Amino acid sequence: MTQIIELKVKPDFIGHYKNKFPLINKDAVVNNESLSLEGTLVHLVDDNGNFLGKGYYGNQNKGIGWVLSFNEGEKIDSVFFKNKILTAINKRQSYYKDENTTAFRLFNGEGDGIGGLTIDYFNGYYLISWYSQGIFSFKEKVISVLDELGDYKAIYEKKRFDTKGQYIDDDDFVKGERGEFPLLIKENGMNYAVYLNDGAMVGIFLDQREVRQALRDKYAKGKHVLNTFSYTGAFSVAAALGGATKTTSVDLAKRSKSKTIEQFSVNGIDFEQQDIKVMDVFDYFKYAKRKELKFDLVVLDPPSFARSKKHTFSTSKNYPGLIKDTLAILEKDGIIIASTNNASFGMKKFKGFIEKGFKDMSMKYKILEEFSLPADFQVDRNFNQGNYLKVVIVQKVN
Repeated sequence: MTQIIELKVKPDFIGHYKNKFPLINKDAVVNNESLSLEGTLVHLVDDNGNFLGKGYYGNQNKGIGWVLSFNEGEKIDSVFFKNKILTAINKRQSYYKDENTTAFRLFNGEGDGIGGLTIDYFNGYYLISWYSQGIFSFKEKVISVLDELGDYKAIYEKKRFDTKGQYIDDDDFVKGERGEFPLLIKENGMNYAVYLNDGAMVGIFLDQREVRQALRDKYAKGKHVLNTFSYTGAFSVAAALGGATKTTSVDLAKRSKSKTIEQFSVNGIDFEQQDIKVMDVFDYFKYAKRKELKFDLVVLDPPSFARSKKHTFSTSKNYPGLIKDTLAILEKDGIIIASTNNASFGMKKFKGFIEKGFKDMSMKYKILEEFSLPADFQVDRNFNQGNYLKVVIVQKVN
């Protein structure tokens, strides 16, 4: 019989779980010291032993585990995993049938009922991300569901955990036929090169799909576009395909240049007509200001936290400053695509950062459009943190 540990929930947190809050916080339980083996099934109970929820123990940056069911009679077994994954797949049938988009999020953690687990689909390949040793212990159950479905070329995995919370970089191949990389995927008709076997990141963030489409279809034509924190240049590709007169991509990572060249090339774009800079974004702002460079549209999609030799950036502290730096090099009527994936605050606070940046520069703006996660990134309505993506497209008003 599988061992089940009872975790006693503190009175202040009982309401959370009665309202179906899925994350097990360390601060929410009295006896977390009784936990030792990740993957152990746990029952949350109140002071009187009344059932509140059941889940598993697994340390990750968000908490110490996830509630999988609020139904005392439901078993956490192979049938449970199969039902959750098949339900998720059924919701995404339209994505499978879309010939213009061949990569999407198939299973989105707690949004689809199993926190700590995501599964992405890349043109015939599955990529599973495990966010704790705890969820990784259920690997056989997850793989068996994908095997039962069949019709895949291979399964790859990312183990996004270790004792220090770092990515475990070993062979990501699980089974099937090893892919030849880069693998080309389509997103709204655009091509992107991805690598499922090369470190924690694959080369594109699927959650920005709708924003890239909007950039291409509505905002890029005739514009000089600056793409900051550009990673592999996915926004730059969308801008170029949307008729931008020129794109400038800036990222501190040395490999960003070759990766961006590759993304332009798989779309038939002459990369030599584009600017690709390997440098600190904040140094680039100073350089652009000194050279009196101006841009019609600037993409701001920084990591939640970043540190270089000269600068430390935190979204929650420094985003208004980032807006100010941008406004100094933005053309009249210029547009900013302001984005963050920081889950620690909501859209209202994020809009406040944007407003402060404009106010400090004595400038006005209007909001053109807003985005959050696309439909394949299902969100648990009882867990606001899960709806992490916030994108606001604003235009400077003179």
